[in-house]
Amino acid sequence: MDIYAEITNRMIAEMEQGIIPWRKPWMAAGAAISHTTGKPYSLLNQMLLGRAGEWLTFKQCHDEGGYVRKGEKARFVVFWTWLDKEDEETGEVKQIPFLKYYNVFHISQCEGIAAKHMQQNPNPASADETAENIMTAYMRRSGVTIEHREGDSAFYRPSTDSITLPLLKQFSETAEYYSTAFHEMVHSTGHMNRLARLDSTAFFGGEAYSKEELVAEIGSAALVHHAGLETPQSFTNSAAYCQNWLQALKNDKRFIVSAAGKADKAVSYILTGA
Repeated sequence: MDIYAEITNRMIAEMEQGIIPWRKPWMAAGAAISHTTGKPYSLLNQMLLGRAGEWLTFKQCHDEGGYVRKGEKARFVVFWTWLDKEDEETGEVKQIPFLKYYNVFHISQCEGIAAKHMQQNPNPASADETAENIMTAYMRRSGVTIEHREGDSAFYRPSTDSITLPLLKQFSETAEYYSTAFHEMVHSTGHMNRLARLDSTAFFGGEAYSKEELVAEIGSAALVHHAGLETPQSFTNSAAYCQNWLQALKNDKRFIVSAAGKADKAVSYILTGA
């Protein structure tokens, strides 16, 4: 049995029943907030910090009985304060803005303290041994690295050959966590030093980008199936994801069949290195 043909045909069958609403499989943790107050930082500081979750100063961490791990690098946040300045000619005192900054560390860089304000997932996903073995073996063989961040994004970055994922606890379903991880792993097989499939000129929503997303999602569905984790909900969500990208390709289902062939090669590379 050709598992890729089977998965492709099942996905097309799902799509032919109408529009399927895709849902993000993880609980978003999308803002950088103060560990002390629970309030989000300003938009400028959100960009400076570049990572969701709780942040605190070295002293604040120490005062709560924790410590910043050795070698961790701080980031800074800025704020405006007002200074009194006397006009030399008129003697009038005016207030002028003065930009100041202080260093902070992400909660994940600290030991001995726990987050206080982040929303908790009541039914977090759990690790699966078979799927973990697939991931570990591929990372060791390929050199691709994975970083988990408490945030709201999952992506593969070719320039650093690295995958960024939300935390396992942000997912409510085990299958959806590994589906997301496998999706990014399939993207990584397209690196120029592997299957050389990624198009450096591709842009979001364009044909090349859309085709690559189909390859990644079909490959992900095949790996979830291979690991014995597939559920009706996870498969339907994969079909919904593919349907979104097929719309960018004017719903031409020939593209999903073509993508299945590339997904076959990507999955084989992940499982065997060949």
